[in-house]
Amino acid sequence: MIKKIIFAILAIIILSWAYFAYTVFIPYKNFTPRTIEIIKGQGVNEISANLKKQKIISSDFILKIYLWLSKNEGKIKAGTYDFKKPISIKELSTILISGIKQKNEMEIKIIEGWNIAGIANYLDNNDIVLKNDFIASAQNNEHLTEKFNFFKNTPTNISLEGYLFPDTYKIFKNADADDIIKKMLDNFDKKLTEKMRTDITEQKKTIYKIITMASIIEKEVRGEEDMKIVSGIFWDRIKNGQPLQSCATIGYILGENKKQYSFEDTLIDSPYNTYLNAGLPPGPICNPGLRAINAAIYPQFTDYNYFLSKPNGETVFSKTYTEHNLNKSKYLR
Repeated sequence: MIKKIIFAILAIIILSWAYFAYTVFIPYKNFTPRTIEIIKGQGVNEISANLKKQKIISSDFILKIYLWLSKNEGKIKAGTYDFKKPISIKELSTILISGIKQKNEMEIKIIEGWNIAGIANYLDNNDIVLKNDFIASAQNNEHLTEKFNFFKNTPTNISLEGYLFPDTYKIFKNADADDIIKKMLDNFDKKLTEKMRTDITEQKKTIYKIITMASIIEKEVRGEEDMKIVSGIFWDRIKNGQPLQSCATIGYILGENKKQYSFEDTLIDSPYNTYLNAGLPPGPICNPGLRAINAAIYPQFTDYNYFLSKPNGETVFSKTYTEHNLNKSKYLR
């Protein structure tokens, strides 16, 4: 009987130690990202209880025991701590005792020509915002767009494609999709000057049409001067009732970029197919930068009628279709 009691006691001690060690050294699997503020004068009981309540740790009791065993009960430093990923009690204690506070801000860099899905992938891959959350916010956006007058003449029920201005942004680490989108829209609002808006109106165009054109230009060519020339070619085609025949729109439909698209590719049934449909597509195909937007507003009209991009990104212009085909044979075969 005594042996059974001793065995039971030993088993309890071993299991308790195993649970203690697991809780101390293994990050909490149900962790929730939080920014926690520890106020000067708060005691270990209040701090531990709040950390458990906010789902940073699984047990406030184990944290208190660990701090007591390591003789660090009264050494927690006040401040704001940002926890983005699951963390063990041991790691947490080291941070709180040392007072090492992660920066509450971070930088994100949105590249010209990314579409909504591309931005969402970037944010998801960097553990900033979930991809589906960002896409949902960009699509269900009335609460985000109501304060911006540049949406005045846009079709109803559109996504924010084209308006998420590419730039480097500083955001709070706990920012959600709406917070990031608001920053992008605010930036777009600042970048689109009153003169630009006036000039768009005087051309009898809308901001939506300009952004749609700019998005195509952004995907077609790289250089600023080339963008202006391509803009002139495209606006001339629209004026003459010709299809734009933009490979960028075919790439948008297919979801992939090719050096040269096949004849079959250009027959895809889609309102975004600018080989089959004259004029601009229904909306932007990406989020253009300022150079492409300027090019769409201020095109350079030339004698060129065609262009192509060499594999190295250089643009080759031509005046006749025969010359264009020769350039295709020379640079794209």
